[in-house]
Amino acid sequence: MLEIEKHEFEKTAIVGIVTQNQDEEKLREYLDELEFLTYTAGGEVVKRFSQKMDKPNPKTFVGTGKLDEINYYIKDNDIKTVIFDDELSPSQLKNITKELDCKVLDRTNLILDIFAQRAQTSYARTQVELAQCQYLLPRLTGMWTHLERQRGGIGMRGPGETEIETDRRIVRDRISLLKEKIKTIDKQMSVQRGNRGAMVRVALVGYTNVGKSTLMNAIGKSDVFVENKLFATLDTTVRKTVIKNLPFLLSDTVGFIRKLPTQLVESFKSTLDEVREADLLLHVVDISHPDFEDHISSVNDILKEIKSDNKPTIMVFNKIDAYNPVYFDYDNLEIEKEAKHYTLDEWKQTWMNKIGENNALFISATDKLNFEEFREKVYEAVREIHITRFPYNKFLYPEYKEAMDTE
Repeated sequence: MLEIEKHEFEKTAIVGIVTQNQDEEKLREYLDELEFLTYTAGGEVVKRFSQKMDKPNPKTFVGTGKLDEINYYIKDNDIKTVIFDDELSPSQLKNITKELDCKVLDRTNLILDIFAQRAQTSYARTQVELAQCQYLLPRLTGMWTHLERQRGGIGMRGPGETEIETDRRIVRDRISLLKEKIKTIDKQMSVQRGNRGAMVRVALVGYTNVGKSTLMNAIGKSDVFVENKLFATLDTTVRKTVIKNLPFLLSDTVGFIRKLPTQLVESFKSTLDEVREADLLLHVVDISHPDFEDHISSVNDILKEIKSDNKPTIMVFNKIDAYNPVYFDYDNLEIEKEAKHYTLDEWKQTWMNKIGENNALFISATDKLNFEEFREKVYEAVREIHITRFPYNKFLYPEYKEAMDTE
């Protein structure tokens, strides 16, 4: 029991840099997210390091002086893991590990590790292992001695735990095998999707930890796993859902994140087929998060990458129960009102107003605030698609029955 608790709170330090393209405020946001990722993976961040640079040092990411500072701190405080906010090149990883003599991870490796924890089905585990092998292959040089010294904990799950896995030829063979396995499962899943008939398909999309699974449970009376951690849901869940008398298929997909590893986007493209084949997207947003506009942009970028950015979409601004604007001093004219000061009503008058009355909803999935309005608008959107597909369904659409009876 003590070992589990110790593992759940592995002491870590995180590192990021301020550059021309990333100011101090943006770095703080990314490090906040990196800390949450670390917590999700089972770590406790005890120290943050940052440095202003024009661009990352090609050899050690940060400057040598900053690296010495990190080294002194982790030795004095018995920290065994250092996590960098950006993806490290193979040479950077090798050089930093040699200098710090501890476990060194980057943001990509951390996210892959969380996916390895969360994958429940054989398909998801196969996709994660493929992404891990693709990440591992160019970093094999010197990797084994590092892994041998630091077994277990964050970043050590999945491939890379045995010496034989570090052989380049074997890893390449493993990648080929995993790709073939995914192709086989893809064909099976394609047949399954085809067997669902012409039912309208609705997909929940959004940033990780915005409440998609909670919303799915509330709509469809499902039992999808919910937890206040990033990537709580990894396997796509599809449920037949009925609002009023109208049935449709509702799917809960993996959450997106900024700086999402390219290996994951590639290996999870088949999982995202549920999004590609959806007739309607419910883009769920955590409006209580200070960076929710960046989250929207990140999700839209990935939707564009998988060619799903032009689908009918309803923006669902969730967690209004947790939204707390920063107090604004109206008497102090020197303070310029910023987005963090906006009330919900003020937000609705910004760019959100251009989305359209029927395409922007403000709800709380947990407290069921404005939930009937949400269900009604989803029903109307699904019904419109259903009418196009089945124009003379007299059971669902009484007006058509009356017209046919008149004839």
